[in-house]
Amino acid sequence: MPAAKLLSSNKTVQILADAEKGGYGVIAAIAYNIEQILALVKAAENTRSPLILQFFPWAIAFSNGLLVQTAAIAARGASVPISIHLDHCQDEKMVRHAADNLPFDSIMVDMSHHEKAENLALTKELVSYCHERGISTEAEPGRIEGGEDGIADTADLSGLLTTPDEVEEFIDTGVDFLAPAFGNVHGEYGKRGPQLEFDRLDSIYEYCKKRDVRVVLHGTNDFPEDIMTKCIKGGVSKINVNKLVLDDYNEYLKAAAATTPITKLMEEGVEKVVKLTELWMHRCGSAGRA
Repeated sequence: MPAAKLLSSNKTVQILADAEKGGYGVIAAIAYNIEQILALVKAAENTRSPLILQFFPWAIAFSNGLLVQTAAIAARGASVPISIHLDHCQDEKMVRHAADNLPFDSIMVDMSHHEKAENLALTKELVSYCHERGISTEAEPGRIEGGEDGIADTADLSGLLTTPDEVEEFIDTGVDFLAPAFGNVHGEYGKRGPQLEFDRLDSIYEYCKKRDVRVVLHGTNDFPEDIMTKCIKGGVSKINVNKLVLDDYNEYLKAAAATTPITKLMEEGVEKVVKLTELWMHRCGSAGRA
């Protein structure tokens, strides 16, 4: 069956197509535990927003896929559109395992730690493998600098800004979503904050739009609202977040863990994530869109 037919009902494809048409961004949030899964789904339902629940490959190895299965159950039971995404999968065997055995709607095939020719060849091969199973795909042209949990392999590699030629080469692999490097970094930005090349983003988006490919924003730690808004206006529809919605949860756990019963710690931790995620769903314009 052709990939377009297989992907016509793919949740991530549908969520991001609607976002691009509507001019808003959809939060694609990393979850590390069941509290965060519960909180992210609750925030989406409270705000009537679509959501993408993301996991690093760590979650598969750590829980033998149980966290992913839990997220899929939560997504199926939700009253708003929610898809399940595997972020920064850098191992070919893991991509195939995830596509064959776990309920992912989309997978980021991240071969950016290879030289470009091998990156492109592997990406094309794995995109085809995922498409044959109805799973949509994401890739990273160039290389986004820095590292965080789950993507340590690229932490020591220098960043490479995405060029127009690379956009074309990666779209030719058949990938559905592209995460360009335009000054964004994984991890912390430091005192200067994000120094983004919006002209580069504009040109990337224009090319992607012609080829029906969605644009993804990585590296949003500590983003101010105005920068986020500018990225969305520049054509970004998938907004990867980690600390941006987990900061209050992390700070609460540090302060309260020693003196708070674990049940209360879990319940109040959920609410910390809910409130911050709701805030960013409103800021990204997805609230009320589901």
